[in-house]
Amino acid sequence: MKNLTTLLLSLSLIMAVDSVHGQTQTVKGQIVDAQADYPLIGASVILMGSDPVIGAVTDLDGNFKLTDIPVGRQALAVQYVGYKSVTLPNVLVTAGKEVILNIRMEESVAKLDEIVITAEADKDLPLNELAKVSARTFSLEEVTRFSGGRNDVARLATTFAGVSAPDDSRNDIVVRGNSPVGLLWRIEGIPIATTNHFATLGTTGGPVNALNTNLLRTSDFLTGAFPAEYGNANAAVFDVNFRSGNADKYEFTGQLSAFSGLEFMAEGPISRANNSSFVASYRYGIASVAATGTSAIPYYQDFSFKINLGQTRLGKFELFGLGGLSSIDFRGDEIDEDDLFANPNQDAFVENQLGLVGLNHTLRLNKTTFLKTSIGASTNYNEFLQDNFVNDADGNLVTKFRSINAINRENRLTLASTLNKKFNARWSLRTGFLTERYITDFSTEDRDNRADIPDENGDNIPDFFLQIRELNDSYNLTQAFAQAEHKITDDLSVTAGVHGQYHDYTEDYVVEPRAAVSWQARSNQRWSLAYGLHAQAIPSPILFLDEEVAPNEFARTNEDLEFMKSHHFVLAYDRNLGTDWRLKAETYYQSLFDVPVESTPGSYSVLNEGADFIFEEKGSLVNEGTGRNYGIELTLEKFFSRGYYMLMTTSLYESTYEGSDGIERSTAFNNNVVYNMLFGREWKFGEGGRNAWTFDTRLTTAGGTPYTPVDLEATRANAGREIRQDEIAFSERYGQYFRWDVKFGMRLNSRKRNISHQFFIDLQNVTNRENEFVRRYNEVTDEINQVDQIGFFPDVLYRIQF
Repeated sequence: MKNLTTLLLSLSLIMAVDSVHGQTQTVKGQIVDAQADYPLIGASVILMGSDPVIGAVTDLDGNFKLTDIPVGRQALAVQYVGYKSVTLPNVLVTAGKEVILNIRMEESVAKLDEIVITAEADKDLPLNELAKVSARTFSLEEVTRFSGGRNDVARLATTFAGVSAPDDSRNDIVVRGNSPVGLLWRIEGIPIATTNHFATLGTTGGPVNALNTNLLRTSDFLTGAFPAEYGNANAAVFDVNFRSGNADKYEFTGQLSAFSGLEFMAEGPISRANNSSFVASYRYGIASVAATGTSAIPYYQDFSFKINLGQTRLGKFELFGLGGLSSIDFRGDEIDEDDLFANPNQDAFVENQLGLVGLNHTLRLNKTTFLKTSIGASTNYNEFLQDNFVNDADGNLVTKFRSINAINRENRLTLASTLNKKFNARWSLRTGFLTERYITDFSTEDRDNRADIPDENGDNIPDFFLQIRELNDSYNLTQAFAQAEHKITDDLSVTAGVHGQYHDYTEDYVVEPRAAVSWQARSNQRWSLAYGLHAQAIPSPILFLDEEVAPNEFARTNEDLEFMKSHHFVLAYDRNLGTDWRLKAETYYQSLFDVPVESTPGSYSVLNEGADFIFEEKGSLVNEGTGRNYGIELTLEKFFSRGYYMLMTTSLYESTYEGSDGIERSTAFNNNVVYNMLFGREWKFGEGGRNAWTFDTRLTTAGGTPYTPVDLEATRANAGREIRQDEIAFSERYGQYFRWDVKFGMRLNSRKRNISHQFFIDLQNVTNRENEFVRRYNEVTDEINQVDQIGFFPDVLYRIQF
């Protein structure tokens, strides 16, 4: 807390600069056709409420520029002959950075070439026009606005309907009762295993996200029945895009935050002749001033960039990348027994690396057809080394020995290409392929509290390691898709497509049909219906497990497992309640099958993996398990206007599975109910209302997470290695989750210089509620003890842009 107080005092001194001034700014961007991405020439952009009118018309490249726009929140109206008009009601303009917008307009199917269509595009529709249900956009402004988000796009998603994450220590995303393993991360069209620091093999979440929100362009988050271009996922998709840098002027951002760290970002033009630009950011974690759930100090840093080479005779090229390093040392003699991550009887050393570099090439074949090709290379490395303590009868340390060596690296080489064709206002087609070359080097050996390993000399050190995983190999996962959309009228559209996958290691393939229909029943009401079959490859820790099939004889008994699959059915209803309010309801049913379970009767299922750092060691699995997820989601949202916003989401759901014993049980993610309430208010102050005080709050509650109780006597007899009562798996629940966050902040804009400041203090878990984290065997007490999550913890952020 002393470090945090020092940080707050330093930020207060910085904020004293330019605290009473403000100025105007430039708003610019490009307007393109939503289906074919070609520039719209002559579209008009008007600042709503301006007198005299401030407006502009797009040039030959679809670009526009509005100058002398007052700082603060502004609204823009966009119109073009034969297209549905677009209103941007909440454009935040600051003195320190020009606003760059990418606006997509939808052509009307009615042949009204000489008039402007007055119907407006919905504010909440995703960027991917083929996603008709269970999809939502998110922006940088939303990520930083909402309370409790820690500047993490994954934690932002937990405010959306259907998403649950009652775990403050990690950002795993549970969507509609599915495991976080079912989530697909995609950056600029390239799949990546994870975007998190301290991630482990096969998982998608982690304590700290390496994805820098300051580089984000408005992106999509999809939670079910997603379009045909998305594959190898059965839960959700994060389709993330990096923005391009300012192609006209150099701009800089400095940021300091308790959780995301110290950051510096630069952007600007490379060549104004072809509109090329760069943006790059470096962050260094300073989580030692924040509450992280452990007394050990985590170290992490990351670097992100995007270089837009502009238009050339060979097309448009964009180079992008993300890299992160992280490490933490858990020293047993410095760890509390209620530490969320470590054991006081052990030393543990963790090191992680993640990286992605990619190149996008967009070639326009004609006005209505373009080909986008991407190549990429990514890596995910994690190392976990554990030393166990040997103590004497009085509890004094005698010696230490290495008990776990886990070193895993997964590299991917990716090639993807998508052809997008708009035949006319009614018909469009998107088709393409993606192939990934996986290059693996996995090694895990373990002798941690294993009663089956002898200790012949009686020194309390097991005589040898068990080889859990050993693989140095490569394989391909190839995907292809095609999806067409037909707009029968401006109010009725239908999409249909197919996705296919082939896994050359398991020699398994699957064909996945997708379809959706959307009907604008009235000007303020829309019904949508969608279906999709979704398949996912078995996570690497399961697929490549080495099982001991005879004494000192190991085999990969899971290597023939097929894709696990899921039917998704979604019915959605959207209703606009006036100009700024929206009510949305979705009901869904998911039928999961071909799920790996034990070959002998048991309660195990892969559906329960993925919410921890490790996977269970289960071999000889078969694709005979099933699961069901069904529920209803309600969203009531007031978009930001008149100085405030509000968002309320309620998710009621059931998530069950059947193992090989044929008994239907709750999954590990069956919280049954999740409720979120968010509210925010701004008060303008200063000359012309250029500055603002901000207040944001979030309240979240969720049902208790199911768990399998520990068998205490069996655990004691197993050298302290935990044994759960699998015959009553997930029959008990942790306590109900509750958390209330409150954030206070301000935005200041310089009057004479292009400088803006933002500051907030985010008081997370203000009631100091100690939500139950886990009930686990404690080697120190030799009992089953409850460990609670983090209580009250503040986050602070200061950002300067110039």
